Amino acid sequence: MAGMKEIKTRIKSVENTKQITKAMELVASSKFRKAKERAENSRAYFEILYETVNDIASNTSKNIFLNERPVKKKCYIVIAGDRGLAGGYNSNVIKTVLKHSNSTNHKLIPIGKKAKESLSKKGYEVVDFIESVEDATYQDADKVASVVIELFKKGEVDEVNLVYTKFISALSQEPQVMKLLPLTVEKGQKSKSAVEYLPSANDVLGHIIPKYISGSVYGAIRESFASEQASRRTAMESATDNANEMISKLELIYNRARQASVTQEITEIVAGASS
Repeated sequence: MAGMKEIKTRIKSVENTKQITKAMELVASSKFRKAKERAENSRAYFEILYETVNDIASNTSKNIFLNERPVKKKCYIVIAGDRGLAGGYNSNVIKTVLKHSNSTNHKLIPIGKKAKESLSKKGYEVVDFIESVEDATYQDADKVASVVIELFKKGEVDEVNLVYTKFISALSQEPQVMKLLPLTVEKGQKSKSAVEYLPSANDVLGHIIPKYISGSVYGAIRESFASEQASRRTAMESATDNANEMISKLELIYNRARQASVTQEITEIVAGASS
């Protein structure tokens, strides 16, 4: 009977865990729907912004943001989650940073608690921090843009990279590394625009770069948050399914133990009556 009691206790424990994972799945599903819509709605704007900057950059070669130089120190803007329990979402972002940087002697601007927790322990120098991805605003992205532009202008970093997770679908999200500075324009690329930039393409580029970086960071935040919620929903759905499977197996074991106990009692009663 002691064994049966232990099995019942374990079933109860798994059921409690299942209630938690199911609740987290429902919350993630609700957040995911809104985050997906925001990410998809903002995508067109940032794609046009990117094309515009490339078009202007192709009209000039004399700008500090276009100057390639030996890369001694980098700055990484890393967007990860505010919390865990999202499958491999956070670990995949961290692995992407470590693989790309090949060193921890770089500056870091984490967006989300998990990015700061993981990378600051590995030796990256945190120069700014946005605590919450979910609550991040365009003003936060603008602040990040100002910090990295200043670092780049002063020569404290030679390259600025944005690491985020691109939302592809509810079941597919991919970590990405996007180089923000210096701007890269394909060799031989010519402007397709008939626009004349006044007073010059160089002046216009210097003015629009902060907006470009702010927009890129904010767009990446929207993509990453949608990816995080999709990953968490999938992880919690899988955990709930595993809990149901475990409960079914434990109930089968319990019923077999109960049947064996009843059989043993009947055998003892029959043996007593026969004697």
